[in-house]
Amino acid sequence: MGFLRNRAGVIIVSLIGLSIVAFLISDAVRLGSPFWSASNNQVGEVAGETIDIQSFNAKVEENTNNFKQQMGQSSLSAQMMAYVVENTWNQTVSKILLEKELNLLGLQVGKTELNDMISGKNPDPQVLQAFGNPQTGQINRDQLNQFLNNIEKEDAASPMRQQWGNFLLNLTQNRLSEKYFNLVKNSLYVTTLEAREDYQQRNKLASFKYLSLDYTSIPDQQIKLTDEDFQDYYEKNKYRFNNKVETRSFEYVVFDAKPSKADSAEINAKIVKLTNDFRVSANDSLFVSINSDTKTPIAYVRKGQLEPALDSAVFKAAAGTLLGPIFTGTSYKLAKVLDVKVGPDSVSASHILINPATEGGLDKAKAKADSIRNLIAKGASFAVLAKQFGTDGSKDKGGDLGTFGRGAMVPAFENAVFNGKTGDLKVISTQFGVHVIKINAQKGSSKVVKVALVDKSLSSSSKTQQAAYAKASAFLNKASDAKTFDELVKQSGYKKLIAQDVVGTQADLAGLENPREIIRWAYRADLGDVSDQVFETGDQFVIAKLSDVKEKGTLSLDQVKKEIEPQVFKEVKAKRLEEKLNQALAGASSLEQVAQKLGKSVMPVENLVFANPILPGIGQENKLVGAIFGAQPAKISKAIRGESGVYAFVVNGFSNPAPLLNPAKQKQQLVQYLYQRGAGAAFGVLRDQADVKDYRVKFF
Repeated sequence: MGFLRNRAGVIIVSLIGLSIVAFLISDAVRLGSPFWSASNNQVGEVAGETIDIQSFNAKVEENTNNFKQQMGQSSLSAQMMAYVVENTWNQTVSKILLEKELNLLGLQVGKTELNDMISGKNPDPQVLQAFGNPQTGQINRDQLNQFLNNIEKEDAASPMRQQWGNFLLNLTQNRLSEKYFNLVKNSLYVTTLEAREDYQQRNKLASFKYLSLDYTSIPDQQIKLTDEDFQDYYEKNKYRFNNKVETRSFEYVVFDAKPSKADSAEINAKIVKLTNDFRVSANDSLFVSINSDTKTPIAYVRKGQLEPALDSAVFKAAAGTLLGPIFTGTSYKLAKVLDVKVGPDSVSASHILINPATEGGLDKAKAKADSIRNLIAKGASFAVLAKQFGTDGSKDKGGDLGTFGRGAMVPAFENAVFNGKTGDLKVISTQFGVHVIKINAQKGSSKVVKVALVDKSLSSSSKTQQAAYAKASAFLNKASDAKTFDELVKQSGYKKLIAQDVVGTQADLAGLENPREIIRWAYRADLGDVSDQVFETGDQFVIAKLSDVKEKGTLSLDQVKKEIEPQVFKEVKAKRLEEKLNQALAGASSLEQVAQKLGKSVMPVENLVFANPILPGIGQENKLVGAIFGAQPAKISKAIRGESGVYAFVVNGFSNPAPLLNPAKQKQQLVQYLYQRGAGAAFGVLRDQADVKDYRVKFF
């Protein structure tokens, strides 16, 4: 108490000071700009507009679900998820850029225009697809008007009204995009002069002879590169070293935990026991569910769907046969043939997917699906109801899933369409929801086998894993910094691997399974840092050291010095060979005299075109071919530096094509090429100017 009394003033002042600091920090956090880092809830920034992680995650989830439905899978691999995230990012950036351009240009879609897109003389293709008559190719006005009347009676918060609103929004966005890209297309043109020039470049022929001094004629060991050599090359080619996105490089050591001999023996004993149990199993589906690592659902398969060794045996076996164990890839497999029959090769089907989550449960979703099925059975349009009630991407195509073979859909869906008959209407449930299915057609006929598969992966035991982890942990405990990391690698004899110029969003690295955690660490770390944990990737444990950071922008000479070394060698050799060739050219009256001085041969070339600058037996030589088509016949050229060596040439003559009588056709071909590139090029320019900041590595 005496201590507190004597120091009460100091304590109170300190508490007040801490309160002020806390207030300032909390204020900074509320403003979304903590002074120690960028905002923790931003996934990126485009032209000053931030993208928050919550809205971005919602889009990723939506795209993930759509992708799962398209792929017929309940889960996605790390590589597939990386594809979804990348695709979502590009969609988001493009949407922001396009909206800003549309606002700047004042482009809009008015109410009258939107109504015309729905019920005008030339309705939008999406409307025609939903309400069109397949026989006439014309819109069914009665169906459309009936649907629009029903929509008007719906409550504003009803799912049907919301789905229609989303459909109209999609129509509007598509029309705005069309208007913008039409503006871009209309700005592209080709002059008659350009058309004639292109025609000449593609059809004018050159015949010439040349000699070359190859860069390989001077061994690298004979060249001693100087700082001036590197600096000179760097300054001349600085434009090449613009780093569009930040990259990071790290060195790493791998501690393998692959299955040992003891692990193999243990798995082998298990699979032998499983073989005996599987042979007498009365419930094959339950046995597969309990004992198989991948739990492949029992289904009919066509020839070629299984691994080659297993496939061949299965299609030769009779019903009731148990095959295996067969070792393929990294696992043992058992296969029990349950049935053999002849079935369709492919099916054309449509579906309407009902989401139980938005319907209040599975029972309500099934009841709604049954109602929709009954309406279709009574003559209602499947396509219209799919557009109205469907919840996946196929609704925009009237529920049409196209034609697909066995293995393309989840087992429950596949069984329904392959075991039914053309015209059947079915209601089934899968992990994606409740489906109303129509079998449009069944095509082909071939042998199929119903097979139950059990597999056991050859994996490492906990003992093997622990031993490898212990080695990695011991290494990490000693590797406190970059210097000790390198010393330990050298002393222990471990192989140091390098991941060079890794992008923050990169999904894979050669030799490492799902390296996202390591990449995320690399983007949090400072240069020279050793990882603060042991990373686990499959059967490997990894310790890493951040070895290089290349920020966005022009890279320094030190950062690219190792990368440009081969080109600097080539540049120095080119100078020497150019001097040597120029000395031989001095006073020579023919290319043959020059060749004799140098101990080289003169090589003839016939009928080379400018548009295809490939030197036979050498490769692409743009500078040489450009010089040839700009030269006078029968005149010895000066020394020309190329990609593979230094050249001198003499043009024998040119063969000009017939006069271009119809430049309009040539212009049209060139314009079409520009149209194909126009949209992508326009977005590329917008993206470059938008100062796009990508923080995804913090979250994915």
